[in-house]
Amino acid sequence: MNASSSKTIQTDALVVGAGPCGLFQVFELGLQGISAHVVEALPYSGGQCAELYPDKPIYDIPAIPVCSAIELVKRLEEQIEPFNPTFHLNQLVSEVVPTDDLTFLVTTSAGTEFEAQTVIIAGGVGSFQPMPLRVDGVEEHIDKQVFYRLRDTSVVNDRDVVILGGGDSALDWTIDLIDQARSLTLIHRSEKFRAMESSVRKMQEFVDAGRMRFMVGNTTGLAVQDGRLTGVHVTQPTGDVEELPCDRLLVFFGLSPTLGPIAEWGLELDRHNIVTDTEKFETNVPGIYAIGDIAIYPGKRKLILSGFHEAALAAFAIKQQLNPGQKVFLQYTTTSPIMHQRLGVDGNVK
Repeated sequence: MNASSSKTIQTDALVVGAGPCGLFQVFELGLQGISAHVVEALPYSGGQCAELYPDKPIYDIPAIPVCSAIELVKRLEEQIEPFNPTFHLNQLVSEVVPTDDLTFLVTTSAGTEFEAQTVIIAGGVGSFQPMPLRVDGVEEHIDKQVFYRLRDTSVVNDRDVVILGGGDSALDWTIDLIDQARSLTLIHRSEKFRAMESSVRKMQEFVDAGRMRFMVGNTTGLAVQDGRLTGVHVTQPTGDVEELPCDRLLVFFGLSPTLGPIAEWGLELDRHNIVTDTEKFETNVPGIYAIGDIAIYPGKRKLILSGFHEAALAAFAIKQQLNPGQKVFLQYTTTSPIMHQRLGVDGNVK
């Protein structure tokens, strides 16, 4: 469910970030009988998985030998359906103000206001902004013929494609799109790559087989005809400039992480990470929790699996915070009638 309202929304839990860990946090809160609203900067849920590598296989999710990133997101979305969370997409949390009654007044970039008992930050390592291609006139072609992110690969079908970059994203997309493009050229400023050696070897095999071209150089200009991108100007190390045909330009110079407004919330930070404990995954501000890649503590490993564990313990802690003086019992989804009721399942189903 998506929503946005000018009225202040009352909620027990506000989850910031709708990546896999944020989605699983909704599930764990739901098991505890806690409803949640979710704020996500992107116009869709999925976080970095959906944004950076939607089609890439993931092999380390328990009981799922392999699934794509976007498939994992869809399964998590299906899993939280019984709890009917409300999503507020395409907006950033811009301000969090503690009140005297131990709640938080939260405002987003879209003007949505919340009064939240707890806030759980599940925003990866912050919001990512792609490092831009700095050539004249590129702005008018972004998301038309120039792409910093690629969600629909059909846009390159039978096109002259140029990919810029030397990291994993650039090499991965080069390998993935080789069969779809009419022509494909990878351009990087040097012959030294930041990608996995196996990907570089695979790319070189395509070059040797004549299936694509690799150039050392920098893109210094665009060729445009009748308002459409038709080519790119590449300045080579010799100083020579070559124009390549191009009607799809994919720019993968990397993404720059930034905490944005989170850096102003009074939280204890370690570079781009938020310091938490390992019992509740609570920050130095009581009532604000952090899970997933953005959370840091001794022994932290940035795995989706770790984030799922953090979400579970945070949910128990939040249940205790919302019900002071009451014991929070561990109940198993296998046998607990209360859990079955919350999940909307028949406990006798085999």
